[in-house]
Amino acid sequence: MTDHLPSPRVANIANGAGSSSLHDPTALYTVAQIRDIERATLSSIPPGTLMQRAAKAAASMALSLLKPPPGSAKVLLVAGPGNNGGDALVMACLLADAGLHPTVMVCADPARQPEDAQRALERAQAVGIRLIAPSAEAIRYPVDWDLVVDGLFGIGLTRAISGPLVALVEAINALRCPVLSLDIPSGLDADNGCVVGGVDGVAVVATHTLTFIGNKPGLHTNEGRDHAGEVQVAGLDIDLSAFSPARAFLGSERLFLSHLRKRRHSSHKGSYGDVTVVGGAQGMAGAPVLSSRAAAHCGAGRVFTAFLHNPPAYDFLHPELMCRDAVQLEFHTGVVVAGPGLGTSDEAYSVLERVLQSDCPLVLDADALNLLSRHRDLITLLSQRTAPAMLTPHPLEAARLLQSDTHQVQADRLTAASTLAQQCNAVVILKGSGSIIAAPDGSLVINPTGNPALATAGSGDVLAGMCGALLAQSLPCREAALAATWLHGQTADALVKQGVGPIGMTAGELIPAARQILNQLTEQHAQRHNPR
Repeated sequence: MTDHLPSPRVANIANGAGSSSLHDPTALYTVAQIRDIERATLSSIPPGTLMQRAAKAAASMALSLLKPPPGSAKVLLVAGPGNNGGDALVMACLLADAGLHPTVMVCADPARQPEDAQRALERAQAVGIRLIAPSAEAIRYPVDWDLVVDGLFGIGLTRAISGPLVALVEAINALRCPVLSLDIPSGLDADNGCVVGGVDGVAVVATHTLTFIGNKPGLHTNEGRDHAGEVQVAGLDIDLSAFSPARAFLGSERLFLSHLRKRRHSSHKGSYGDVTVVGGAQGMAGAPVLSSRAAAHCGAGRVFTAFLHNPPAYDFLHPELMCRDAVQLEFHTGVVVAGPGLGTSDEAYSVLERVLQSDCPLVLDADALNLLSRHRDLITLLSQRTAPAMLTPHPLEAARLLQSDTHQVQADRLTAASTLAQQCNAVVILKGSGSIIAAPDGSLVINPTGNPALATAGSGDVLAGMCGALLAQSLPCREAALAATWLHGQTADALVKQGVGPIGMTAGELIPAARQILNQLTEQHAQRHNPR
């Protein structure tokens, strides 16, 4: 296991900028916001300035991706219509100035290009840049490219890539060299992370994305993680006063670290709270056991596992878990995690109703969410509570709660999570690639950790148990959700680095590894703030 914090997936990149280096690269802006920032900036700077700045940042990043000596590198830039293609053309000129001999595939009618892009093409022609016609075959062979730059389409794309360009994108995706996308991988929606056109669409799969002005949510959620690769932000020296408040932020451990406390010698099990996991209908006893083990390993002082049917005498692997009958249990103290393996029977409804009528902090997962969607009176109970509550739906569960469908949820994950948080008066973790953490006050965070190893039965039960443990240790509800989601994903990342997955990793393997990372994180934070 690593003994240090991971590097962020996103960072600023130097572009000769002054104020841009002060801009938060984790702030996430919609396409509409970026357009507003562009318009406000273009009115006060000479024409072509932003394109020059973008190209300079991109050329710098391209050079960093090439093996020395870069002068012999074979670089292909694919320049599409619009200013994204203009960025690629100016970038090619800068690479030529640096001693390279780039090739530009021009995929646009010069007569229909914006003025800045037309000037960029004229300059490329004037300095002798090699320009070639669009051709998937020219991408595939005869040259073994060292780097391909995707400047085909930017954030303005609203319809699926079509015609011969589909084959061109597929040819780029078949390459094994680094692929650098400018602003956004062509074909990806910058707001929602969907491939434009859905199942009929295609998008570039980049190894690196240099996004301009501000970071975009679509790079970090939904299909964005599969297409964007490593993301860096070039602020283009835009004054911070041009930026409106960000809609969302990219998560990091810094959002919750201050709430982690190193344990005092003078403490006891009561110092770290109780967690009661409620679930375990017939044939589903494993789910609450996984949640309970996760809660215990993540620091809850005592953990009770309440089964709807046939509670065992004890957990053979972890006898410290206390097994109870959920039907007879009173919910007066501690944190309740309800739903793992609970089922949707009348008996399950009755137990969940009593849970919602309690004053306990709650984590509602799995079948608790299904019961809420089937019985809207339970949502009313939930929304009227004053104690903290957290919901952990996957997209289908969220769709049921919103009386929508999975496609609509995935088409705007940020809005879906935010709407659900406000309707239920709860912090919501909308699970998936780039899980969304939404609070009733409208705050939104996209979690950057995790990988496909988590696509396995029981990993959601483990997350619910982690949430319960952190709530029990007095983390505020939003910070507990941020911490648990980050820890859950980071544990999977660490295990994959060790060769445990992504194929075949089981949910139970997350639990002891999460304990180790949580302890490392807490210790490192304590040493920073109290080094004695």
